[in-house]
Amino acid sequence: MSAEAGSEKAEEIEDVGDVGVRDSVSAPDAQGTPRRATRRFPLFTRDTARPEGGGRAAPGDLPAPARQWPVLVVLGLVGVGLLVTALDVFRVGTLLIGSALLVGAVMRWLLPSVGMLAVRSRFTDIVTYGVLGLAIVLLALMAQPDPLLRLPFLKDALHFTVES
Repeated sequence: MSAEAGSEKAEEIEDVGDVGVRDSVSAPDAQGTPRRATRRFPLFTRDTARPEGGGRAAPGDLPAPARQWPVLVVLGLVGVGLLVTALDVFRVGTLLIGSALLVGAVMRWLLPSVGMLAVRSRFTDIVTYGVLGLAIVLLALMAQPDPLLRLPFLKDALHFTVES
């Protein structure tokens, strides 16, 4: 194979499909389409990657609720927290809701497969569930009347904003 024939073949490969490939392309895959030889992201994405840990949390022969037990645990705790809040026990209910998100963060961290509890990457899910759960727990502890957690700088910040 001459050098000219090789360069013509490379030019043919680069103009594949409706989107031109602007960088190097390697040998074709099993279907005959050229694969990218670079680690750069493509110009256009065609699908969405499944989040890691997004498979079933239990074997496929079990009924659907049993396969998704981690998300059912979190949703069940949130439901109990909402019910308790509706029964006029505000602080305990919101503590349950925040705790449910923290439990979701711990499960996402420790379990290899958590079913529909996996929404994004593992790191993003842990940070999101953890920050939101911690914020809800802290707000529940600082809720008036008779807060269980008092932060003196918040009182000063409130007086500063009201007086200005």
